Amino acid sequence: MATLQVLQHVPMEGPARVADVAREMGFGVIAHALFDGAPVPPALSDGDVLVVMGGSMGVGDIGDARWPFLKDEVELVARTLKSDLPVLGICLGAQLMAHALGARVYPCLVGDPPVRHREVGWGAVTFIPPAGTEAALEGLDESEVVLHWHGDTFDLPRGARRLASTLACENQMFRFGRSYALQFHVEVTAADVKRWTAEDAAFVLAANGPRGAERILSDTDRYMVRHRQIGDRLIRNILATMSS
Repeated sequence: MATLQVLQHVPMEGPARVADVAREMGFGVIAHALFDGAPVPPALSDGDVLVVMGGSMGVGDIGDARWPFLKDEVELVARTLKSDLPVLGICLGAQLMAHALGARVYPCLVGDPPVRHREVGWGAVTFIPPAGTEAALEGLDESEVVLHWHGDTFDLPRGARRLASTLACENQMFRFGRSYALQFHVEVTAADVKRWTAEDAAFVLAANGPRGAERILSDTDRYMVRHRQIGDRLIRNILATMSS
């Protein structure tokens, strides 16, 4: 049976609905708690999928003694992509994929003169190209509201196909061979969002000001039902495409 090998960087960012949907589809799921000292797997077995989750660290922290696993992790991602084995990267995972493919990862800037921008909270993402030309996007509207939680972005890697954008962040999703990178979060539940706003309060404050957490929680009540539908659909589409 094919297995999702999940690399988890921090306790609060687990696979959540990615794991639930995968199990419904017949996949096994193994989570590697890198934050708790679990080693980075040396390689994937045939049929397995590497899933790289989010976290508060970034590509610029590779080599930092606080996160010794990042170096081995990037090397695993690079080997897996080179071997055309499937990788799903979410948020930090997407940035690590872009880095492993030779693309630049850097703080998101907007405006003229440019200022630092953090996409944190609920907001629209536009899928490119239109549904029907990319199997992973089947059943999704051209624009959907998703959860964003990042301050860095990346250039589109050579050979990759851009699949989603926002006004502030051009590269929100890409496909490279059998692999997919998502800057936004399809995996979260309402309980996850509540935990993130509490445990990552300083990041929310820096991005959205003193009432940012209140607004995110209010928006979660408004958008979560639809988000769960499209999130599960996108996860299912991606895993099915990877397995075809």
